[in-house]
Amino acid sequence: MSETVEITVVDGMQTFRLIRPEKRNALTRDMYRELSDALEMGEADDTIRVRVLLGSGGHFTGGSDIADFLATATGEQDPPHEVLRFIEILPRMRKPLIAGVDGHAIGIGTTLLLHCDLVYATPRATFATPFLDLGLVPEAASSLLMPQVMGYQRAFEMLVLGETFSAARACNAGLVNALVDPDNLEVHVMTIAARLAKKPPDPLLTAKRLMRGNVNTVLERTHEEAAEFARCLTSPEARAAFEAFLARSRSDEGRA
Repeated sequence: MSETVEITVVDGMQTFRLIRPEKRNALTRDMYRELSDALEMGEADDTIRVRVLLGSGGHFTGGSDIADFLATATGEQDPPHEVLRFIEILPRMRKPLIAGVDGHAIGIGTTLLLHCDLVYATPRATFATPFLDLGLVPEAASSLLMPQVMGYQRAFEMLVLGETFSAARACNAGLVNALVDPDNLEVHVMTIAARLAKKPPDPLLTAKRLMRGNVNTVLERTHEEAAEFARCLTSPEARAAFEAFLARSRSDEGRA
């Protein structure tokens, strides 16, 4: 367990809590690595029946850390392979994953929800995928899964136009199961997780597998997106967008 990702296992429930609230729980390469390691461990551990993903400090996650993307764009770091590993694991997960979303769910914070089996959010949660505004393209098979969940027009509005969805709109669109009061979110999510953990394990895994369908189709789109994402990541447009984003962030921190 690190200072930015808290991982616990209790009564068959593996819980991941992002604890980098000063950066809106933005995911660094190390955080992606820790999450991937723990997810793979949970898949191999027969005592773990269900997983739960939570944020902290009034944020779910602000997405990938833009500083890491800029370091790749300028050639200071290799491409963030940790991100690709994480998004390849998501569709392969056999065991249920539940998310509790409070505050911002940006970029991967929204697209990973498409791989969750249940999503609960507070009324103040917001969902956004500003990939194009950063000179990038959708990832985590969101170009395939989001139209399936929300319909093409709403998915285009979010993924391409870059509109932010309120919690109520995300719920109406089918991205979120239900809205829960902020003070009760974690209790609600853990209660649902405990119910799942008590289900017969083999039927539970089988039901999820049957409902999710062909994993290879999702992985194929994941890899197609990843190739385009990597190409865009080093473009002049993306580099300029990253620099502008970080400049705004430093300015906001200076006024805080």
